Amino acid sequence: MTGKQQWDRGTSGDTGTRAGTLVGIRGGTRAGIPAETWGIPEGTPVTPVTPVTPVPQRAAGAPPGDARQELQSACAGGGGRSQGAARRGQGAGPGGRGLLGGAGLRELRLCRGSAEPRAVSGVRGTGGSGPGPPAGIEAAGEKGQEEEAEDRLKEHMDNLLDKSAKTRLAALRSLRLAFSSRTLSEFLLERRLTLTDSLEKCLKKGKGEEQALAGAVLALLCLQMGSGPEAEEVFRSVKPLLVSVLTDSMASPGARQSCATALGMCCYIAAADLEDLVSCLSCLESIFSPPSTSEGGSAPSQHGPLHCSALQSWSLLLTICPSSHIKSILDNAWLRLPPLLASSNVALRILAGETVALVFELAQDMEVDLCHQDTVFLCAQLRVLATESNKYRAKMDRRKQRSIFRDILHFIESCEYQEETIRFGLECMYLDSWACQRTYQVFKEVLSSGICHHLQNNELLREIFGLGPPLVLDAAALKASKVSRFKKHLYNSAAFKARTKARSRMRDKRADVL
Repeated sequence: MTGKQQWDRGTSGDTGTRAGTLVGIRGGTRAGIPAETWGIPEGTPVTPVTPVTPVPQRAAGAPPGDARQELQSACAGGGGRSQGAARRGQGAGPGGRGLLGGAGLRELRLCRGSAEPRAVSGVRGTGGSGPGPPAGIEAAGEKGQEEEAEDRLKEHMDNLLDKSAKTRLAALRSLRLAFSSRTLSEFLLERRLTLTDSLEKCLKKGKGEEQALAGAVLALLCLQMGSGPEAEEVFRSVKPLLVSVLTDSMASPGARQSCATALGMCCYIAAADLEDLVSCLSCLESIFSPPSTSEGGSAPSQHGPLHCSALQSWSLLLTICPSSHIKSILDNAWLRLPPLLASSNVALRILAGETVALVFELAQDMEVDLCHQDTVFLCAQLRVLATESNKYRAKMDRRKQRSIFRDILHFIESCEYQEETIRFGLECMYLDSWACQRTYQVFKEVLSSGICHHLQNNELLREIFGLGPPLVLDAAALKASKVSRFKKHLYNSAAFKARTKARSRMRDKRADVL
């Protein structure tokens, strides 16, 4: 026991304590505990404790008055103590506890009435088992969240002009995430000029990562604006700057790669003149096909990602090229693409093979006859890539390369495309050509994880892929469309069993080989 201890050996009728009961100022009253239990001799002298006089109750109909005055008068009536002693408590010293520090606080709350418990009980009642908040409150909450998100976007837009490069980078990352995961066409329509001007300054004065992020945000901005005159205005404003950074050999490879993707995406969405399309095609072709390659030199080995982005954007624009210019472009491409198949970068080899299949598909649609000798040589080269087993290449790279080039070779030989199915929400989309496959791959690379959301809600993407207007579904329909986890488990188990049986017949060494 710490603190001052007192023993009351007499019997007090007010407090009800018995002889030998321990009264501690710090620890409170230990009623009914003998003194011998605490190891204190029975003959130790102690100071008696003055009992606390109870607070008199106010009569019915009497004015409330001051609770502090009532408490002071009640304390003054018992034992004739002063007001200071009543506030401090009998025997309160260092480490002691006054009257208002213990039971006095409870008495003071009782003197002030019972308004607090009623208020607390009312709050608890709203969170109990009663009905939930009305629909108006939920709508107001959603509106408040939207306003808060818009305020954050405005703050990020303002931070694009901050002097600190770290602040600008954080703002660009936040804008890229917001544009890729949400549809904000109405919000950006009023602020497109301000945002475009800020992004242009980031491209001009920024370096490296800042330029790369600015190019990515520009591509997403055009995708959010759609194919209207507003997007065309943005494209005409940023096109010279994108071309300047892309063709600048002193710029960082990451910035040039981002500008190549942004140039292809913005031109695909917003280009209204044929001159803009042809100039963008020529600019991108000069990146992935330098003069040394067209003259029979080796394939470019440096800046593989830059060449991949340029080739991907070039093939994307090739899908919307009019028939009046497609023949001359195909003739040049048929000579420039095969050398890229020998690149040391597996991504560039695969992308070049897919572009070859796209060119072959467009030539068939336009009824353009390609050189038969070049086709035979190309098929032989594709067959080597489809069966390559060189150990100096990574195992995963070889596996991916063989799978894709088998499909490319099959298409060139039989003109049959392996259809793919893309599922998002309650809908699905079928990719039945190399042109659709290339378009989907580019948008998927730009939007990343937000591709499913934009396929469901972005009118531009739904128009490009022929999905119609966005579906409007209520919560009940969405809940009914979901498959339970148990049903998914049963389906996966049955599919795994059937797949194992089918493969076991071919893998069994005892099976007859015909």
